[in-house]
Amino acid sequence: MSVVISGGGPAGMMLGLLLARAGIEVSVLEKHGDFLRDFRGDTVHASTVRLMDELGLGRKLAALPQSKLGNMELPAPDGGRVRLTDFGSLPAPYNYIAMIPQWDLLNLLAQEALREPTFRLRMHTEATGTIREGGKVVGVRYRTRDGEEGEIRADLTVAADGRNSVLRRQAGLEPREFPVPFDTWWLRLPRHVEEQTQEPRLVPAFRAGEFALSLTRNDYFQIAYFAAKGSDARLREEGIERFRARIAGLLPQYADRVDRLPSMDDVHLLDVRLNRLPRWYTDGLLFIGDAAHAMSPAGGVGINLAVQDAVAAATLLAEPLRGGRLTTADLAKVQRRRWRPTVIMQRVQLMLHNGFFAPVLAGSRVGPPASVVLAARHLPWSRRLPSRLVAWGPRPEHAPAFARR
Repeated sequence: MSVVISGGGPAGMMLGLLLARAGIEVSVLEKHGDFLRDFRGDTVHASTVRLMDELGLGRKLAALPQSKLGNMELPAPDGGRVRLTDFGSLPAPYNYIAMIPQWDLLNLLAQEALREPTFRLRMHTEATGTIREGGKVVGVRYRTRDGEEGEIRADLTVAADGRNSVLRRQAGLEPREFPVPFDTWWLRLPRHVEEQTQEPRLVPAFRAGEFALSLTRNDYFQIAYFAAKGSDARLREEGIERFRARIAGLLPQYADRVDRLPSMDDVHLLDVRLNRLPRWYTDGLLFIGDAAHAMSPAGGVGINLAVQDAVAAATLLAEPLRGGRLTTADLAKVQRRRWRPTVIMQRVQLMLHNGFFAPVLAGSRVGPPASVVLAARHLPWSRRLPSRLVAWGPRPEHAPAFARR
C-alpha cells in the first residue's frame, strides 16, 4: 500500500521517515524548495531527543548547530528572580531542551528518509485538493512551482500541511477555535562575543499592555514580542523607530543593538491560534500536527506534539498498511491515542492565556501572578511539574520497533 503526505514540516517528515522504514511506499509533498524559513518553532524537547536516539540519529542530531534552552525565570516584586522550571532535575541524559534551527532538523530527517528505497520527497510541489472516489479519499491533486498539475493516488492521504491546511479547507472541515488574547512578533538581535559564556536564561520582561521574551541562540538573541491580538497594523504604521524603542524599553540590555533591526519587514508576525478538529480523519484521509490542532507558542510544545502525532500514526498504521487492510477505524485509533495529550496541553495553554497573558496585555497587572512567584520561590518541588510537562508532554511516544536502528 502507499501513502502520500501533504506538508514537509516536522509531522510530515517524521511520518514519512517512519513509514519508509516500515517498507511502505510514501511520498511527501512540500510546496517550498527548501526548509529555510525564519522563526519557525525551533525547540526540540526531551521526548524528541529520546526519539531520535531510538531511531539511531542521536549523534547526527547532536552534531547540528544548537544551544540549550535556559530555565524560565520570573521577575519578583523585590527586583530579584525566581526560577519557574528546572530542566536539569529531569532524568539524564534527557534533561534539557535543545534549540535547533528547524530547517536543520528537517534536512536531517529528509536525508535519512531518502536512504530508504520506498521514500520520495517532492519539493516545489503543493497539494491543492484531494481525489475522492465513492466518498473515499484516494490521493491528492498537486501543482508544482512551474505550474504543472497532476495527481498522486494513494491508499492513505495524510494532511500535515499546517494550521492553514489546504486539505482541511478543501474537505470542508472546521476546527473548534479557542480565544487567544495575543499575537507574537519574532525578531533577532546580534549576540556579542563577550556574551557567549553567559548562562542562557528565559526571563520575560513586562510593561502594561506588552511584554517580551529573549531566547539565547548560538550567535544571536531571538526575541518574542507579545501584544494584544490584532495589533500588527498599528505597530507597522508606527514604524521601526517606535518598535525599536518598545524593545529597548522592555529589554534595556539590548538597547545598544536595536538599531541593527533594519525595518518592520524584519519583524515577523505569528498570528497565534489555538484550535483542534473534532474529528481528525475521514475515509482515506488523516490530519496530524497543526492541521489537526494548532497550538499557542506558550510552552513551545507545537513541534513536539506534531512529532508525537507522527510517531503514533506510524506505530498504529504501519501493520494495517503493510497488510493491505487499512480501515477508517485504524485512523480513529490515531486520534484516540493523541486526543488526551492534545487536550491537556491546550487546557494548560488556555490557563496561561487567561491567568498570565490576558491581565498583562489588558494593563491590569504588570508581571506574573504573585501566587506563582511565591510557589516558585518557596516550593522547589513545584518546578518539576512544568519542567516535566514541557519537556515530555502528557504521553511521550517511543519509536516503533520497525523504525529503530
